[in-house]
Amino acid sequence: MRELLAAIQYAAREGDYAFTPHAFQRAEERDITPTEVEEALLAENAEIIENYPDDSRGPSCLILGWTYLRRPIHIQVCYPPLVEVITVYEPDKAKWRDFRIRS
Repeated sequence: MRELLAAIQYAAREGDYAFTPHAFQRAEERDITPTEVEEALLAENAEIIENYPDDSRGPSCLILGWTYLRRPIHIQVCYPPLVEVITVYEPDKAKWRDFRIRS
């Protein structure tokens, strides 16, 4: 998983990723800026918390990252080489333990 995360972070650092229309809409509805998504993806302590290799949209994973202001963000992204943000949200404390494990 470390190699996968490193490849996703490389794409994010290079600006070589995109938001799907769904992700863009959800981010806007949830007051999550593209800058926050990038901060969370590139956070030193970002981690893949769920893996979806058989997702109908193609292999993807769920990343937990933190913004500079320490806001936790979940970002579902497609595997490289075409890194796309599928959806993004702030995890609900009632549904996630430590933002990493579903309750």
